Amino acid sequence: MCGHCGCDTQPPVQTRVIDLHRDLMDANHRQAAHNRAYFHRQRLTALNLVSSPGAGKTTLLEITLQQLQGRRPALVIEGDQQTELDAARIRATGTPAVQVQTGQACHLDASMVHGALHELPPAPGGLLFIENVGNLICPAQFDLGERARVVLVSVTEGDDKPLKYPGIFRDADLLLITKTDLLPHVNFDPARCLAHARRIRPQLPALQLSATSAEGLDGWLDWLRQLDTEGD
Repeated sequence: MCGHCGCDTQPPVQTRVIDLHRDLMDANHRQAAHNRAYFHRQRLTALNLVSSPGAGKTTLLEITLQQLQGRRPALVIEGDQQTELDAARIRATGTPAVQVQTGQACHLDASMVHGALHELPPAPGGLLFIENVGNLICPAQFDLGERARVVLVSVTEGDDKPLKYPGIFRDADLLLITKTDLLPHVNFDPARCLAHARRIRPQLPALQLSATSAEGLDGWLDWLRQLDTEGD
């Protein structure tokens, strides 16, 4: 091999940058659209409930489902990294529920929801509650095909949560301030929390409630009925 004609020169390595994040999100968007079309055909109103761990999503679902019994069919998809604990609590209300164990993933995605739907009975005209993994960061990026995204902030958290985690509030359809029965015992200002949230999402509707005392529950149930009417 000589050094004159270039025969000993290795050809340049051709590389192609693969944007895995874009590919992942594109796939999720396609699956979310598929889910949304299914929900539309079934007249199934899907809600994506997101919050930090321990904000009271499962407790709220328990009391909500009890109130809906005999009035409206309901289904639940539970997302957690491990265990069937939350799904067992939901099934105890008589509501069909599927537990999705996400393992190392910190959120549900549209494909996980699609798989769970195959394990649930049809519920035309009903409500589907999707309880996402407790996390205010990762779920913000993943459309599940839902009709509405509900963000819960408990009074045991800081009222500055919207400023620290703006992404989850940017596409929110409702802010639920939960565990209001504990307000006398914590330093949390609901008005300040809402003001912070509306800096990110102007005109964001908000409700305050306690699943323990049922205070404010009627407003939540009214919102669910109104959401269904708007979707007609």
